[in-house]
Amino acid sequence: MLLEMKVPSPGESISEVEIAQWLVEDGDYVEKDQEIAEVDSDKATLALPAEESGTIKLVAEEGDTVAVGQVVCIIDTDGVGEAKASPSKEEASLEISAPVQAAKPVDAKATPLAKAIISQNDLSAKDVKGSGEGGKILKEDVMEAMASVKTDGPRGTERKKMSMVRRKVAQRLVSVKNDTAMLTTFNEVDMSAIFAIRKEYKEAFKEKYDVGLGFMSFFTKAITRALTEFPDVNAQIDGKEVIYHNYADISIAVSAPKGLMVPVIRNAELMTFKEVESEVKRLAIRARDGKITPDEMLGGTFTITNGGVFGSMLSTPIINPPQSAILGMHNIVERPMAVNGKVEIRPIMYVALSYDHRIIDGRESVGFLCRVKECLEDPTTHLLNGDVKGSLGL
Repeated sequence: MLLEMKVPSPGESISEVEIAQWLVEDGDYVEKDQEIAEVDSDKATLALPAEESGTIKLVAEEGDTVAVGQVVCIIDTDGVGEAKASPSKEEASLEISAPVQAAKPVDAKATPLAKAIISQNDLSAKDVKGSGEGGKILKEDVMEAMASVKTDGPRGTERKKMSMVRRKVAQRLVSVKNDTAMLTTFNEVDMSAIFAIRKEYKEAFKEKYDVGLGFMSFFTKAITRALTEFPDVNAQIDGKEVIYHNYADISIAVSAPKGLMVPVIRNAELMTFKEVESEVKRLAIRARDGKITPDEMLGGTFTITNGGVFGSMLSTPIINPPQSAILGMHNIVERPMAVNGKVEIRPIMYVALSYDHRIIDGRESVGFLCRVKECLEDPTTHLLNGDVKGSLGL
């Protein structure tokens, strides 16, 4: 019997998808529920499982945009054979990773920076004339040598079609810049108190709940507390009306193999520290494994993005529409601070709040960020009800 496999609906409002990758070849034998393709919608990448066992005939090609309900392959259920094992994500990543060549040692006397440039550009120190003291090779000498040497190295280019997810992200980012009056306000947070709490309780927290006591739970709790006091930051514009939310669905920006995903923590204002950390971990794993669904990324009222995990010191995050504000976290660096008239070294994080000035005024944006700062710098009072151990469930 020939079974026509049609594209199922990935979620509400999605009418078409793109065949990102076939995981099987034409004529292969597949088992029921075996993942045979990855399909991109404008919100997520989803796996397409075989509906029955049999021999497969591919109808659509990789890169094709197909409508929901359209036939993409045909399975001959009378076919016999043995299914091929699909490569694991780790194996797949190894297959597409370029080999890293070891840098050639530089024997000549040279500065560390000059040595690094020589090694990275596959040069020979013999071709570089040092102008430093005693003939030492300087950075300028290497750059001059590179400019004078004609190279016949590869200069190829490659064109690759943007995924549907990436195209949608690009479209949304441009629309935000064009359709909102976006401004950003900044502040700094002394993370000393959070560091002290994590140092004392993180092992017990991990042992009891099998999840780490990270920074995200502190930030989520501080933000949900501030949103109740500054409701405009938790609102959104709909035509000529403003929609206010009496709940906080916090979107968390997660870096995934297919690009940036923004799953949502529902009713974060009602969650405990353990519940927030567990949900962040669950959503991050699903995004990393390509199993996140469109429904899990819809409906957020406020977004948190953490560029600090990549080393960012400061940035201006872009609003996630139709939301009106987004908070950017950054790396934590020990910096000298004036404390009670004395200079002390404290772990400091710069934070940024980008907001839509059409709905949020400067008073609300600055007040909101200052309230977040206050909660983070004294979490025992503002987030843990004066009882750290009890509030953490320990």
